[in-house]
Amino acid sequence: MKSKANFFTLIMLFVFCTSKAQFVKHHGQLHVEGTQLTDQNNNPIVLRGMSFGWHSMWPRFYNEKAVDWLKKDFNCNVVRAAMGIELGKMAYIKEPVFSKEKIEAVVNGAIKSDIYVIIDWHSHNINLKEAKVFFAEMSKKYAKYPNIIYEVFNEPDDEGWPEVKAYAEEVIKVIRENDSKNIILVGSPHWDQDVNLPAADPIKGYSNIMYTMHFYAATHGKELRERTDEALKMGLPIFISESAGMEASGDGSLNRKAWKEYIEWMEDRKLSWLTWSVSDKEETCSILNKSAKSEGKWKDEDLKESGIQVRQFLRKYNSQD
Repeated sequence: MKSKANFFTLIMLFVFCTSKAQFVKHHGQLHVEGTQLTDQNNNPIVLRGMSFGWHSMWPRFYNEKAVDWLKKDFNCNVVRAAMGIELGKMAYIKEPVFSKEKIEAVVNGAIKSDIYVIIDWHSHNINLKEAKVFFAEMSKKYAKYPNIIYEVFNEPDDEGWPEVKAYAEEVIKVIRENDSKNIILVGSPHWDQDVNLPAADPIKGYSNIMYTMHFYAATHGKELRERTDEALKMGLPIFISESAGMEASGDGSLNRKAWKEYIEWMEDRKLSWLTWSVSDKEETCSILNKSAKSEGKWKDEDLKESGIQVRQFLRKYNSQD
């Protein structure tokens, strides 16, 4: 009996480890049920991971090996490729070929590592023509992969919801011509703070649409959580595609208490979340020091305080699923 019990334990351990190693193969095509992100078996799923910094300023980290390291060492089950549209010498508007190469390196790395990946149009402005061309190309190329999530507008700043909604509907239409299933994320006005606006007037006629909320815990407090709770109650599916534990500037001291409160709040609601950012800028939110290699294999001394902390969060919560 003891040998049979040991054999059963080994089998269960093998299944558990395989599901971790083959995350997308296990969970498959994602879809939205009500406000909840669910997997191919209609089970709730929470994605947790890291967002790369602007590709146009930290392109050296945009490679398959860095993605693989984030999966293995940080326990990420999702990464976000933040394609800078206007900012930086290598921005998409100026260098579209280079930009797509960098984004596709991360996307292909995520597919190879069997985790999910967000293709993020990282801008604060409406660039409808360019966005339609880009997402038409990406959706045609990657529609067959369940790994893919499209983020069509990172953080609207001064645009009102009618403008953002009209823009998003045009881009969604382009994506859905090629890809009928994969999740699409839509930004909210005021740097993804005003989720109450799309909650009162959501996009209709499409499935698998979610809306982004972003927070920086040392700046955004309980009021933003309460506003998001109200949006959820109104039926708005929320995805937190960018967040961190310091001030909204990306700098200043970590507020560990406030960050932990946000993490626990997200976990209680089964909200997916990513932390900003895989970069080596001299600021608190950039998790890497200049010593960090481009391809991962980062030692503790290569990580800033924020990097150590988010790795702890990811290892803890992604090991519980």
